[in-house]
Amino acid sequence: MSVYEVIQKPAIQVIGIECRTSNKPDAGPHDIPKLWGRFYSEDIIGQIPNKISQEVIALYCDYEGDYTQPYSVVIGCPVSSIDTVPKGMVAKTITASSYALFRSIGEYPESLVKTWENIWNRTDLKRTYSGDFELYGDKFVSGSPKELEVFIAISDKN
Repeated sequence: MSVYEVIQKPAIQVIGIECRTSNKPDAGPHDIPKLWGRFYSEDIIGQIPNKISQEVIALYCDYEGDYTQPYSVVIGCPVSSIDTVPKGMVAKTITASSYALFRSIGEYPESLVKTWENIWNRTDLKRTYSGDFELYGDKFVSGSPKELEVFIAISDKN
């Protein structure tokens, strides 16, 4: 089992593109890469107003239950305001919360798949399903090996 640290994060506003999917083999593994393809091919990052950084967030939210149930994926950027949302995009607020922070390091996307499998197999995480996200920053863009952070919303009583 990989180790994680518990941290507090303030609320984060995100603007990006969204799809509804699940972790079924014919859903998430198909829908999520397709959404990433659209994010890059349509230069979504260049169309997001009020960006506070060039970091990219992949937000997993609006869960119908736990990770085995349908949920939404939003790929976008952290922003200072969600007052202006371009047509075809959505705005979400990631609530302030305690998070279990996992670092996914290595060959991408294999390292990320392994990180998520580890998270799903853990029984010690008291997940709230209020919003989990991957943060793609400098260590992902220019790092070797690639590193990204996975934040899992957990109960303060974890």
